[in-house]
Amino acid sequence: MQQAAAPKVSFVSLGCPKALVDSERIITRLRAEGYELARKHDGADIVIVNTCGFLDSAKQESLGAIGEAMAENGKVIVTGCMGAEPEQIEAAYPGVLSITGPQQYESVLEAVHRALPPVHNPHLDLVPPQGVKLTPRHYAYLKISEGCNNRCSFCIIPKLRGDLVSRPANDVLREAERLVSAGVKELLVISQDTSAYGVDIKYADSPWKDRQVRAKFFDLARELGDLGAWVRLQYVYPYPHVDEVIGLMTEGKILPYLDIPFQHASPDVLRAMKRPAAQEKTLARIQKWREECPDLTLRSTFIVGFPGETDSDFAYLLDWLEEAEIDRLGAFKYEPVAGAASNAIGNAVPDEIKQERWNALMARQQKISARRLKRKVGTRQQIIIDEVGPTVAKGRSKADAPQIDGAVYLSSRRPLKVGEIVTAKIERADQYDLHGSVAGF
Repeated sequence: MQQAAAPKVSFVSLGCPKALVDSERIITRLRAEGYELARKHDGADIVIVNTCGFLDSAKQESLGAIGEAMAENGKVIVTGCMGAEPEQIEAAYPGVLSITGPQQYESVLEAVHRALPPVHNPHLDLVPPQGVKLTPRHYAYLKISEGCNNRCSFCIIPKLRGDLVSRPANDVLREAERLVSAGVKELLVISQDTSAYGVDIKYADSPWKDRQVRAKFFDLARELGDLGAWVRLQYVYPYPHVDEVIGLMTEGKILPYLDIPFQHASPDVLRAMKRPAAQEKTLARIQKWREECPDLTLRSTFIVGFPGETDSDFAYLLDWLEEAEIDRLGAFKYEPVAGAASNAIGNAVPDEIKQERWNALMARQQKISARRLKRKVGTRQQIIIDEVGPTVAKGRSKADAPQIDGAVYLSSRRPLKVGEIVTAKIERADQYDLHGSVAGF
């Protein structure tokens, strides 16, 4: 009897790493049920689009992706953050098969089953134990919670993704162990608010190996640090207990890297954003962190042109940056988002001033970044290799997260492999990247 062809699904994943994890979970489930992934929409039986709905520009990108899928295929299932408010999608594309919000894996699978029932084939329905990953094999995002309890005035994430829901510590650790066993060398710990992990479940213990582990930021980071992979903490809100993890960095348990979205430095703007305004204290903490862990890299994001931001607020931010010496920085021009409380503030900053401030901020940061990187010339750094070329390989130091930070370009006397970690001598630096040669393996 001839085996029926496996149904093919084409997948588009937009937005942040948290959405990418959602995509990986859906794909893992589909592969386990015998569905195949198609590279092109027109060769697929159905298309799934995982949308982003955080900013209007992201919504436009999502609508464009849905439109492309409708034109090339016609059978489209929509999920993700934009799906939490489906009216705009329904108005533009009334023919989509189904619209669901973020993390609604079961609903997505049900929609696929309705439109394209699975064909069971015991030879095809095999999924690697770590699941299907959309990132390269050597690094993986590890999502420790969903949702957020903060109510920042510019953000609608809690409306889209709900309040904080933390995973039990042993559940996270089991996933991390599976990933490391499968060859993952770097775990990127993510959530909307990583340092709030466990507060909703009162930091509950769960059994792991021969002991109980609390669902607490510090405890989880310490346990992850014992698995033998690089552990990078992202989206860390600067609560007081963040100070505790600096010790794990100096011990070499986790990477000396903190991604903290400060968003601004002016107390008035931070109050309008509904974020804690004690930035003088933050500067003192940064200084203390760096004294304790001189190799610490700080990455952050900032918003310019927030409603009511004055010239003096912006000047304050530039001075603060100079003092904080943020290593890596992402900046956004404020964009009103439908449903955000900040829309009611008034005192909108004109677009041309937003652009001027963004340019000034990036120019200042370029100088700070160049200064910080110059200090690394002559040092030896561990580098994880992301891409190999005929003469030069591209990798990242412990100070660089994939996709968002700088790179290290290396020459080597022997061919390098993607995913290996080498020791390199840093020979020169520019504004964002380092250049060097392999000194050891």
